[in-house]
Order: sequence, then C-alpha cells, then structure tokens
Amino acid sequence: MTTDVFLTRTAAFLPFSPVSNEDIEDVLGRIGGKASRARRLILRSNGIQSRHYAIDRATGELAMSNAQLTASAIRALGDDVGPVDCLVTGTSLPDQLMPNHAVMVHGELGWPRLEVVACAGICLAGTTALKHAWLSVRAGDARRAVATGSELASAVMRGSRFEAELEHKLEALEARPELAFEKDFLRWMLSDGAGAVLLEREPRGPLSLRVEWIDLSSAAHELPVCMYAGAEKNAEGGLDGWGRKSPAEWQRESTFAVKQDVRLLNENIVRATLGEPLAAIVERRGLKPADIDWFLPHLSSHYFVEPVAECLESIGLPIPRERWFSNLASKGNTGSASPYIMLDELFRSGRIRPGHKLLMFVPESGRFSSGFIYMEAVA
Repeated sequence: MTTDVFLTRTAAFLPFSPVSNEDIEDVLGRIGGKASRARRLILRSNGIQSRHYAIDRATGELAMSNAQLTASAIRALGDDVGPVDCLVTGTSLPDQLMPNHAVMVHGELGWPRLEVVACAGICLAGTTALKHAWLSVRAGDARRAVATGSELASAVMRGSRFEAELEHKLEALEARPELAFEKDFLRWMLSDGAGAVLLEREPRGPLSLRVEWIDLSSAAHELPVCMYAGAEKNAEGGLDGWGRKSPAEWQRESTFAVKQDVRLLNENIVRATLGEPLAAIVERRGLKPADIDWFLPHLSSHYFVEPVAECLESIGLPIPRERWFSNLASKGNTGSASPYIMLDELFRSGRIRPGHKLLMFVPESGRFSSGFIYMEAVA
C-alpha cells in the first residue's frame, strides 16, 4: 500500500554575493596569469549573467565545504520541520572519496539517528536523491524525508588547480596558454550552490506540491562517456580512472578537472535525454500540453533553449514559452543543485496556484541520463 507524498518546503543556499561575468576570472583565478581566450565566447553563448562561488575573495581559497553548503540549505527549510526519518543527498563532487557525502552532511547537522543515503552522479544526482526520499515516504518507511542537491564546482575550477598541467605542457601551449577547450569550457559554465526539499505524508502551509511520479532513465547502453572527472579518456574511448594513474600524472593531466566532449554533447543531449525518454512517457502516461502549467528545464546553457523547444514540438508536447521557468541567468548552472534552486525560486514567488501542474526536466551528460518529475499544487 502506498501513500500520497507532498513536497511542503523548499530552500536554497548560494554562497557569498553574486559574481558577474566581468569579475568571474578574478574570483576563479587565471591560469598561468593569463586571461582565457574562450571565456567571453562561452559566457555569451550560455546566457549566464551571475553565479556564486564559495571562495574567499581575499585568499582565493574555499571558505565552505560541500557538506556545509548542503547543511546550510537544509537549515533554510526552517526550524519547525519536525523529526526527519530519511536524509538523501546528491552531488557530483563530494568533499572526499570516503565516507559518503550524506553522512558528512548528517554530521554537520547534528540530527539524531536516522536513515542516511548518498546518491552519486552529475546533474541527475539530486533528482535521484529526490526519488529515493519520495519512495521512502510513499512506501510508509518515513513520515518525513529531506532530499538535497549540492555542488562545490569551484573546488576543481580554480586557476591554481591547473598550474602543474600548464607547466608540463608549456611548450605545446605557448601559442595558446589557456587549457584545452574541453576543460576551459566548463570553468565558465559551473558554479556553487545547494538546495533542499521536505517531503511529507500530508500537505502543509498555504501551498504544497503533490509528487505524482518521478521517472529516471539512462542511455549509457548506446552512448560513450561525455562528461567526467577523476579519469582520462583512453585510445579506445573508455576511461582510465584516477587509480590507474600516478600522483604525478594527476597533476600533469589535471585528472580531477571536470571535462566534457562538447561535440558529443551537442549531437546527443536533446535526443537522448529529452526526445526519446519523454516521448515514451507521453505514450505511457498520456501526458498532454494542457497537463503542464509550469515547465522547469534544467538548462546548462541558454544555447539549448531552442533545441529543447523544437524537440518538445516534434514529440507532440509543445509547451508555450510563457509556461517555462528558469533562473539560469541569475543563479548559474549548479549541476545537481540547479533543479532545487529553480524550484525554490518559483515556489516562493507566489506564481504557483492550487491545481497547477509542474513538469521538471533534468538531463545529465555524464553518459546521457535524464529525469522527469511531475507534481500538482494543492492548498
């Protein structure tokens, strides 16, 4: 027997003041003391105007851990949430390899003993966490569950992290001092932040969202790795993980930098993460445009707005642009935290009315996975 599950609280935490496009390189730091040639082109394409970093501007060092960011978002849910039975976290880059991110967040919170689960991945990690929390409440195992998404991308994006690689490749890079595009590209795309939601068996307050379903899927059976960290691609197109490299190679190759095959991304991301899985959902669930009052797509870049709109049209689910909601321009791309931060802003805006139905779309380019979350607002 299952029970209805209601999303009753949302929260977001964005460290320090917003960083503008003009200040971004001053905060992240230059590589080899030289400005990136790709920065302006990428920022013009992605449409991001400001973002946040957990970096102390005076020292250039991290001022917070990922666990602290996540705990801050959870505390922002309020002091009156009541006892929580299940805490599920999702992140791309935890502060350490072991132990898992969720137990570190639990330690930061100091909550009593409870079920704690960590979900790994990239952008979809936060959505996977939400599904586990939702299922826990739905199955009756938990009365209340908290799910989170968080990212501390600046931990591997600061200029100082690439000095060893630059020195090693100095001769080859003399004419082009910035990093290879696959690495430099993501330095201007990703930023820091955390979000959290509270799930309960009953609605609470003036507005709650009943979570109707969450569908996840992967296209890894047909597509190679596109976005990765802690590894290097080998001649066969597979990955050689950090454990197969020496510490000297970690530095020379910036092994722990986040890398992305942009060509592979552009050729497959819309089809593999939106078109094919959503077409299957439309057929299975009978989803129609009239069933969607708010469409919340996690967009890594404004570049994908038109391709996403064209794809929706092609599968018979055209959603008018006035029903879309995104805060990419003002909050940046915070990976697994982005859906939470986006939902929090819309939830608190007062624009959602009882009866409104929301469809969230969360793609991930790691090996092309995606998630869809469908909710209905109730008073």
